[in-house]
Amino acid sequence: MIPNLNIATLRRRYQSGDLTPLALVDDLLARMAGEDTHAIWISRLDAETLRDYARKLEGKDPASLPLYGIPFAIKDNIDLAGLPTTAACPEFAYTPERSATVVQRLIDAGAIPVGKANLDQFATGLNGTRSPYGACRNAFNPDYISGGSSSGSAVAVALGLASFSLGTDTAGSGRVPAAFNHLVGHKPSCGALSTRGVVPACHSLDAVSIFALTAEDAERVLAVAAGFDAEDEYSRPLAPHGFDFGRAAHFRFGVPKQQDLAFFGNAEAERLFDEAVARMQALGGTPVEIDFAPFLQTARLLYGGPWVAERYLAIRDFFDAQSDKVFPPVRDIIAGGRAISAADTFAHLYKLRAFKRTCDAVWNDIDVLLTPTAGTIYRIEDMQADPIRLNSNLGYYTNFMNLLDLAATAVPAGFQHDGLPFGVTLIAPPHQDGPLLHLASRMQQALGGKTGATAHPLPAAEALNLLASGQVRVAVVGAHLSGLPLNPQLTERRARRIATTQTAPKYRLYALPDGKRPGLIKVESGGAAIACEVWEMPAAAFGTFVAGIAAPLGIGTLELADGTTVNGFICEGLGVAGAQDITEFGGWRAWLASRDV
Repeated sequence: MIPNLNIATLRRRYQSGDLTPLALVDDLLARMAGEDTHAIWISRLDAETLRDYARKLEGKDPASLPLYGIPFAIKDNIDLAGLPTTAACPEFAYTPERSATVVQRLIDAGAIPVGKANLDQFATGLNGTRSPYGACRNAFNPDYISGGSSSGSAVAVALGLASFSLGTDTAGSGRVPAAFNHLVGHKPSCGALSTRGVVPACHSLDAVSIFALTAEDAERVLAVAAGFDAEDEYSRPLAPHGFDFGRAAHFRFGVPKQQDLAFFGNAEAERLFDEAVARMQALGGTPVEIDFAPFLQTARLLYGGPWVAERYLAIRDFFDAQSDKVFPPVRDIIAGGRAISAADTFAHLYKLRAFKRTCDAVWNDIDVLLTPTAGTIYRIEDMQADPIRLNSNLGYYTNFMNLLDLAATAVPAGFQHDGLPFGVTLIAPPHQDGPLLHLASRMQQALGGKTGATAHPLPAAEALNLLASGQVRVAVVGAHLSGLPLNPQLTERRARRIATTQTAPKYRLYALPDGKRPGLIKVESGGAAIACEVWEMPAAAFGTFVAGIAAPLGIGTLELADGTTVNGFICEGLGVAGAQDITEFGGWRAWLASRDV
């Protein structure tokens, strides 16, 4: 048996020759033999087809493909060529000749598809019980819901049948199942992963999501899966993420006010959320209470506004002809879309714009928002007895996300005393996927413990840099230091100080004749360490910053005390003619202080 399907572990074993893709496939086939007691699968690739995928990798260098031999599951509203796409409705099924763009990207990177996973029918639901293929059961306790709609995708990873999986997330379907099965669930920035080849729920809001054992695994998959697709009208490339709050020593995180938190009577969930807040503080975060009410008002639009009509539009021809084939709770929801007028649609779009304006202001005060992923979890029998109200409770913290164009990562946050998982979600503006996953990794490592129902220990976290930051670092030694006259030239460009340090002992510092600026000169001998600060700013702002630097100063390459190099202020040699050598003071601040004595 291969005990751990974590991507980093499999990559190491492939590269050492200790494992082959064919051996992995045979192990997976053994794991999946027998009855599917959790109702994970709608269809699976047969043994020979799986082995064919593995054989195609023979003779290739494992390091040449980022997902070499990595098995993955696919939610059955996403196309895989040759297997039916059902959207959990047998009468709707079709067999695509071409895989979805995102699936093909993964296969081209060496990943091996295992099968098509169960879901709430037409991706309408957050609980995993709305499928004619059976209620998908929780990986930790089969009496409980697995979360939906991407139910089978999550449980396949939690039970060690895939290293990662694809879901979709329109209202929380890529996050709630992650929370209930102790996984990372990343809902990328809208448009980052192509939805060509995905059966729409709400086409204008849909996002393909990623379930994984660790945040590092999710980042590896995202780096491969993301990319602009001209065939998807909602596709957009991931922009550089900017300030990486996920790796920062200090950051500010929002938490809803106490009156806006809802746990639906689950004291254990409330306890675990409080612990998650404390964990964020221990990682360097400063909590900031925010007004969560506008987010909740936005969330109500998803099923109380015209986006229900978009669900109807997605399957209108089928629904009008065979609505009796649709699961009753799903049928009731989608049927409500028929009566929504164009005027109603515009009225709700205006409301959304107003709510978004209010919600966007929150990001002026915080870097990231922390909420529970779901306030509680339910037994399958209770969910089936009260499907609308309880499902609505599950969407309390999730339904606003795509309406507001946000990115989010669900991350494990411990276990209730009854052994069921609890999770929290990290939320940020679009294109912040990298920082979200980096912070999720730190949260996951701080939590420790199990990574799924198979109870694999977490591997050591890897510091991946797979997503572009779009940031430039610059070292300053003079009037641009914090609190000094030219520092606003940095802060007005949204630069952040990331370190107070020294240069390597290879420089001499001069006070220029104007007495307002120093000049830093690199020397072959007789140099000293000079105090400096390292700032990080958006690359888009760096050009205007450099353009404002007056001669004899300029930007060059500066070596720091730890041996790393960054952009930094340097001076032309002729510029220090007649200038005072102030190297002995060790820095500009110290020299300024000596003048004030």
